[in-house]
Amino acid sequence: MSKKELKLKLHPRNPHRSRYNFTLLADSCPELAPYIQLNQYGSQTINFADPNAVKALNRALLNHFYGVLFWDIPEGYLCPPIPGRADYIHYLADLLADSNDGQIPRGRGVRALDVGTGANCVYPIIGSQEYGWQFVGSDVNPIAVQAAQAVVDANASLKKRIKLRLQRDEQSIFDGIWQNEDLFDVTLCNPPFHASEHDMKSENQRKWRGLKGDSSNTLNFGGHAPELWCEGGEAGFIARMIKESVAYKDRCFWFTSLVARKENLPAVYRALEAAGVVQVKTVEMAQGQKISRFVAWSFLEPAQIDFWRDTRWRK
Repeated sequence: MSKKELKLKLHPRNPHRSRYNFTLLADSCPELAPYIQLNQYGSQTINFADPNAVKALNRALLNHFYGVLFWDIPEGYLCPPIPGRADYIHYLADLLADSNDGQIPRGRGVRALDVGTGANCVYPIIGSQEYGWQFVGSDVNPIAVQAAQAVVDANASLKKRIKLRLQRDEQSIFDGIWQNEDLFDVTLCNPPFHASEHDMKSENQRKWRGLKGDSSNTLNFGGHAPELWCEGGEAGFIARMIKESVAYKDRCFWFTSLVARKENLPAVYRALEAAGVVQVKTVEMAQGQKISRFVAWSFLEPAQIDFWRDTRWRK
């Protein structure tokens, strides 16, 4: 297998690497069954241009693979593709393992902060179920927080592992969420992609024209302003996050953020240099033909790293 082919595969631990088994998924979630159809090759699929079908698929995936008995999002809110979300979590586990002699830190002692968790709460669900991590999920939208809380409250396996916090200041990212006693092993974020509503609509029109009706072209249906666009777009949001992270530099091992647009990387690296970070890593991920990545940064010096590992991951 060529290097290019390897890059286009999901993470080795990602359970969504193979084609969807729609029969098994419909057994887990009968609601999916009416949306299953045959494509031109005689294989089972769904209409990925139908948001109701995509939501039913997400429910089935979360039930079958992560034991989530109830999952829902309000109409018009972001309905994310599960495989790509899972990839971020698994690569974060590798990031922590790289700082821990190759061993993934697992269990309740590992705490993660999901910035902009959304109504879907998918990152905390996957991370808590796959690795036993504790999550704090933050969001500026009270409706999103309420919807995510309803999912957590309805699933006993999530209630003790996921806490949700409302960000009351739309101009802040960590400030107002990060409490005095908080230590986080990792933060994660899928930042707003667009700089304006106009930019978002233009991009969505392009995606719709390219939609082929298969899983490699799954769209993120729905979404409200803070989920999809902000002043300065992706690069501006990440730059503000990096600037705020300085105040919490001794209270987190790895800060991370997805960077969907490769052309934003130089601006991100400049912001990191200005912030005086000690370590920077860029991790590439792929789903189908889509290449993405996240950037991770840490302020910890070697002595601090040893202390962090010994007191938090090697008890």
